[in-house]
Parts: sequence; C-alpha cells; structure tokens
Amino acid sequence: MCGITGFVGKNSIRNTMIGIKSLEYRGYDSAGIAFINNKKVEVLKEEGKIENLEKFINYDLDSLISIAHTRWATHGAANKINAHPHSAGKITLVHNGIIENYKELKNKYKDYKYKSETDTEVIAVLMNELYSEYKDMLKTLNKAIEILKGSYALAIINSDYPDTLYAIRKDSPLIVGVKDSDTMLASDVPAILHFTNKYYLLDNYDIVKVDSKGVRFYNDNKEITKRINIYDNSSDITSKNGYDHYMLKEINEEPSVFRNTLKEYINNNKIVNMFDISKYDEIEIVACGSAYHAGCLGKHYIEEYANIKTNVYYASEYRYTKHFYNSNILVIVISQSGETADTLAALKMANDNNVDTLGIVNVYKSSIAREAKHVIYTKAGIEISVATTKAYMAQSLTLLLLALNVKQDSSIIKELFKIPSILTKYINRTYKKIAKVIAKYNHIFYLGREIDYYLALEGSLKLKEISYIHSEAYPAGELKHGTISLMDTNTLVISVVTDDKIKEKTISNLKEVMARDTKVLSITNTSGDFYDYKVDIIENDSLTPFIVMIPMQLIAYEVARIKGYDIDKPRNLAKSVTVE
Repeated sequence: MCGITGFVGKNSIRNTMIGIKSLEYRGYDSAGIAFINNKKVEVLKEEGKIENLEKFINYDLDSLISIAHTRWATHGAANKINAHPHSAGKITLVHNGIIENYKELKNKYKDYKYKSETDTEVIAVLMNELYSEYKDMLKTLNKAIEILKGSYALAIINSDYPDTLYAIRKDSPLIVGVKDSDTMLASDVPAILHFTNKYYLLDNYDIVKVDSKGVRFYNDNKEITKRINIYDNSSDITSKNGYDHYMLKEINEEPSVFRNTLKEYINNNKIVNMFDISKYDEIEIVACGSAYHAGCLGKHYIEEYANIKTNVYYASEYRYTKHFYNSNILVIVISQSGETADTLAALKMANDNNVDTLGIVNVYKSSIAREAKHVIYTKAGIEISVATTKAYMAQSLTLLLLALNVKQDSSIIKELFKIPSILTKYINRTYKKIAKVIAKYNHIFYLGREIDYYLALEGSLKLKEISYIHSEAYPAGELKHGTISLMDTNTLVISVVTDDKIKEKTISNLKEVMARDTKVLSITNTSGDFYDYKVDIIENDSLTPFIVMIPMQLIAYEVARIKGYDIDKPRNLAKSVTVE
C-alpha cells in the first residue's frame, strides 16, 4: 500500500520526487529518498507527508540515481526511524508489500543491530548478507527471491555500483517508464506521466537492472525481452484542474465517465461489445469496500434483468469459506486499482478451481486484469482521491450493462443517455446546509431496504472515510431486532427511500425511529412525514440509484470540509490496498 519511485538519468532527484508526490494517495505516514551524491548513497526521511521531506531536499544536486518512498505503515509505528529507505551494509532499498517470514529472517540474522521495527529492514540485511557471499547482484536478487515469502516491489541501490539501480517484483505492482536514455521505476502509472507515457509492466519474479547501458530484464536467471506499453490517455493528467480537492474534481467528472461508458458499449440503442453472462446459471461477485457495494448493485441488476442467481462476497472472507464450483458459475472480481490483494487472491483461487473469471478493473494491464480469464476496463480514468467516487460509478454502470446485455431492454438503454445531464444537475446543487446538520453528530445510521440499502452502504462508507464520524449502514427492517436500542436524540438517521416496491415498509421503520426522538434525513423521491430534513430526488425509475450517488458523495465531502480534514488523504487509509 506504499508508493515507490526510482530514477536513473538527468534531474533524478526532481523526477523521483515529482513521481512520489503523485503516489501520496498510496500512503502518507512518512516519506524518504535515497540518492547517489559523489558516488555515495545519502538517505533523507521524515515523518508525515512528503512536504515535510521536501524541506530538506536540494534539487540542485547533480545526482543521476535516486529512489523514494511514501509509506502506509504495516510493521512499526509511523515515524522517521521506520520510514523508508532502509539500509544494511552496501544495500539501500524501498519496499511496497509485506514479508511474511521476516521474523524467521530476523532471528537468522539476530547479530545485526536493527534500527527499525519494519519487515523491510530485514530485506536489506538479507540482501547485504547474500551480496557478501556472492559478490554479484543478480545472483543476490535471484537468491533473495527464493528466500522471501510474501509480497514485494523493491527498488535497490548497492553502494558498490553507484551508477546502477535494481528492482524486483512479486505480487506488488511495479512499472518501468522509459524516455530517451532515462528510466523511471514506479508503483503506478500516474507517477511517470510527467516524464513519459511509455512503460514496461513487470511480472512476478522479474529483475530489473538499469545503468548507462539502458534497461535489462531477467527472470529465472535468464535475460528476457518485454513489450513496451503506451498509456493512451495522456491528457488525463493528475492536476486538480482548479478544484480544491481531487475528490471534488472526480465527482464533477462522473457525468463524463457515465457518457464515455455508454459510448463504449451502446450502439443503435443496443448493448454491444459487452461480455455475455447469459450462459451462466450462477454468478459470484467478489470485491472490497466501495467495489463490494457496486457489486451489491450489480447483484440487484443481474437478478432483475438477466434472471441469474447472484451472490456478493467480501474478498477478505471469500478465500476462507467453502464454495461449490461448477462449470456454469462465473466469478466476477471488481477492483479500481486491479491490485487489491484480497481480491487478487480470491481470483487466483477461482482460477485454480478452473472456474470462469471476469475482472472489472480501472487500470490497464494491472495484476487482476492479467490474471482474470476475461476483463472489462471501466472508463473512469485516473482516480487520485482515496475515497472513490467516479470509479464506483463506473463499476456500478458496467454491472448494469452486463445485465442489460442479456435482456437488451431498449427503453432502459434509451433512458441511460439522459443520466449524465441529470448527474450534472445534482452536482451543481449545494449541500452545505444539510452538511452543517450532519457535522454536529458523532453517531449516524444509514438506513434503507433492498437497493436503497446497497446505496446506504456506500453513503455510510463515504462519510466515515473522510469525516471520521462513526457511521453504520443497516437494513431498515432489521432495526427492531436490536439496533433500535441505539436510537436517541444523539443519533442521526440518514435514510435512502427511492424504491417503490419497498418504500412504504422503509417509511414505517423511519416513523419508529422518529418516535424515539431521533432526527431523520431522507434522500428520497417521496414526500411525507417520515423525515426532519430532506434531499429531494425528483426522478423515480430504475436508474435513480445512479442519481442518489451524487448527493451522498457531496454530502460526505461537505461534512469533511466543515471539519477541516484532509479530504483526499484521510487518515489510516490508502488508495491501493496491496496487502492482506
């Protein structure tokens, strides 16, 4: 869940830092950089955000090699000592991932005086010991691959070779960007876009060696060739484009995301070029966080329009439960980054059981995209804010189109084209007044039934992610079985009431809540006496859920803004969850 960069070439320190700043969504507990200065390795690191590190960097240093890191803590507190890079002897490195056998290795090299609590320092110690034995970095890295258990993307400097940068990768993303004679390593594409749109994707156990002769790749003790990729959306830069936060920018991009998705998959009022799910008797959707909530909407739409039994699972639980696979089951895994560790592990399990798998991801040639037997790329573009908005919208729409591809309901397909302009209308509303009400509460319940409950799940997650208010989503019909005991004047209920089939039942539940002196805010297309505050949704059809997403996202945004929090980088969270 950390971000790493490395650069070999002109203006190395500057390019490395530009890259690492674009990866701060991957972690912002601490940051560090190592660079070659007068043929010696120097290390700078600081607790907190990258801006704390930048105060000590001399961008005028004529260094041709550097590596940098922004951390999301896994082993040891978020402080300067545990910050990367870590060094042992001649080895200095940065690491994204988790080493599962680090305790075993630490005991093996117990005579070394460890400075940090991290698993990463153990890697440096291991490599230094191996290098002392082999006197050859390629042999050292190949042996390290045999020994290390877990996940890792590593950028490595050896002080004996001050003109060379090495890297290895297993189960954590790493790419190599190239332009002229310069080379850049990074965890993700946004880090290299200021430098180049041409890059190589690393596979598991690949070794990279970068020096004045260029880039060379090795795997299984052999030099290999790799195909270069071109990121074909260079205009999708990572600036805020005048918005105060990436989250607000990305919410404003949702109408375009919706429109671009329709252009890709609809022609002459028919779904085209979409994966066909009609041959399956059962579908299992596996995901985490907001992607799981999109999967819940997908379950509703697939069962409604494709008439296929569908279940949704948390990826973190999926591997540890029993499954009854057969040839007529499709497993759909959803991930914005395409690198989500639990989701990737679930995908591998399904593949091992010879089940058809479909990945719905936002990042081209990401790990899930490459591992899945089939893949659909969402059209969200680069998403920087940790709290997803447009990617969640794109995932939900993609799942709807999967369902409509079976039924080909022309009336619904036609209505889809009206949605982007309606989304814009709701984006242009103000939610500041209602946000002031919400910001006063420390405990909030989001309530709904059926598809409204699925929306409530995402609304609650958005609020807690960025405002730090304790918020829970709950099926409205389950209140009387215990949870209504928590309803009082100190609790606010936010309800989603849009589904005609079930809304009267939800309204009854809300009146029970109000009888306990609990205030209710309803996001609804229905008038009545079941709320104290209302966010009015004018539309009322099967596509209303996509409209409801906008006020829920903007309400969370405005509450976090009132509280003065870092909206794009909420505490303890990272954009790409690459560890279990």
